[in-house]
Amino acid sequence: MNNVLVIVYSYTGTSRQVAELLCSQQNWHIANVTEVRPRSGALGSLRCVLDSFFRRQPAIRYDGPPPSDFDAVVLVSPIWMLQLAGPMRSFVARQRQRLPDVAVLSVMGGQGAPNAAAEIGKLLGRAPILSSSLTMREVDDGSCAARLQAFGSAVSSAEDSQAVVRPVMLSPQSI
Repeated sequence: MNNVLVIVYSYTGTSRQVAELLCSQQNWHIANVTEVRPRSGALGSLRCVLDSFFRRQPAIRYDGPPPSDFDAVVLVSPIWMLQLAGPMRSFVARQRQRLPDVAVLSVMGGQGAPNAAAEIGKLLGRAPILSSSLTMREVDDGSCAARLQAFGSAVSSAEDSQAVVRPVMLSPQSI
């Protein structure tokens, strides 16, 4: 399936690198979430901490096609303080009605990805079809490529399998 949109927010460029690799592997489209008020220096880092702690939704811009034009969307975002990055939180909250099936790919220092996937599910009112994570170390050393390829294939398979109508099977005990 090629009707997938990858939407990325990246503070340091690492999540952007992951999204670009995924798009090149799968021939998918990419779109960006950016902040109205960019972060820089110590104050920018402090805002990251505060956004995570208070689950704030900073002002954002979305540069991309309508997500509803696609069969699925892959959200690629960093983890801040074991939580979903604030700008991606803002995007999901504002676009939830326009988002088709959603897969989540988190980029983290070490942990927190399940929290991000759970928060996205709560914001959407439904669970993501798939979620996974990569560490910054895997991205930096390039060892993430095979796992990223497998994630992309799994998203495609999940979407393709939803289009198949399967018969209801009856248990022998129920007859």
